[in-house]
Amino acid sequence: MDNEAFRRSTSVYLVDRVCPMLPENLSNNLCSLNPNEDKYTFGAIFEFNKEFKIVNEWIGKTIIHSDRRFTYEEAQERIETAEGDFAAEINMLNTIALKLREERFNKGSISFESEEVQFILDENKMPIGMYVRERKAAHMLVEDFMLLANKQVATYIYNKAKPEIPFVYRIHDLPNPDKLADFALFAAELGFRFKMDKPEQIAESFNRLAEASKEDQKLRMLEPLAIRTMAKAEYSTNNIGHYGLGFQYYTHFTSPIRRYSDVLVHRTLFKNLDGNISREDKEGLEKKAKHVSEMERKANDAERESVKYMQTVYIAKFIGQTFDGIISGIIEKGVFVELLDSKVEGLVTFESMGEIYTVPTSRLKAKSRLSGVELTMGQSVKVKIIAADPETKRTDMELVMED
Repeated sequence: MDNEAFRRSTSVYLVDRVCPMLPENLSNNLCSLNPNEDKYTFGAIFEFNKEFKIVNEWIGKTIIHSDRRFTYEEAQERIETAEGDFAAEINMLNTIALKLREERFNKGSISFESEEVQFILDENKMPIGMYVRERKAAHMLVEDFMLLANKQVATYIYNKAKPEIPFVYRIHDLPNPDKLADFALFAAELGFRFKMDKPEQIAESFNRLAEASKEDQKLRMLEPLAIRTMAKAEYSTNNIGHYGLGFQYYTHFTSPIRRYSDVLVHRTLFKNLDGNISREDKEGLEKKAKHVSEMERKANDAERESVKYMQTVYIAKFIGQTFDGIISGIIEKGVFVELLDSKVEGLVTFESMGEIYTVPTSRLKAKSRLSGVELTMGQSVKVKIIAADPETKRTDMELVMED
């Protein structure tokens, strides 16, 4: 079973199914923190003072007895209304989470939130509705405490002994300088000044962009391009820190049911609790880390393709209908348009417009040679769905010109 879990290395979350890393009886039953059951766990216990600074911490083997399982919606209701069971406890946790988040961003963490498309499926697992999931306080509360636990476990192992104990870190390098320079020029043409002389300036610029894009549709189109300048986070025994989070030491500790990286971390932690010191072969552990990183990339690709496929299946029901969208990309052949409600992206070819367009190297706009009409990145448009092919995951659109 362990060999198969390592081979998979991660659970894969497709739109219509989950491909679990571990057998369902483990992931959904024996190892799951079900209410009113005692479960063996690793615990990261923190004591905060009145200024919400950590004054004491303990990491070790624990037994947890869950009194209540909340959905995100139930927890959010208690944050918003301060009513219901455990409302006081949840709101105290939210207060601490807000302080942790504030401190993290003050120390260089980068704020980029990719929009997550969710589907409503029928009994045959086919899409009948789509929406963009809204991240609320309850989601961020859980995230902040997971980040805290992951960071402190990595710090605990790093400081445990010298020479350091071989360990699987979650690392994230600085953005690629060439990609970043190209992006800064691109952003400047849209009126956004991106500072990149120092790592701290880069992080600050990314955060300014995230805030500005909430008010400016054109700048919102820069966010996915900004993410592409970033290095990919990965697992390694060679710690370089996590640039995106602004952490010197970071790992993945909180999800051993669905990530094999966390299983490796738990095993190292188990062998090095209290006064024990145990060093695994670093070269062998690095090979495992590389495999887990590769399987994570494959899982991410599969999940993205699953979303694109279902988006195309869904939008195929609306051929001939008109939708609001924004221009999300420009190429020599035409413009890409992203629909506002479903985030479906399709291509409008210049050929379908019956005109020849000139596209400068910046690809921020396209100009008709005949009429002089300009199409620009982030521009609001109306489009008609012409074709949608789930097999190729391609959607074709036409511009609907308004009088």
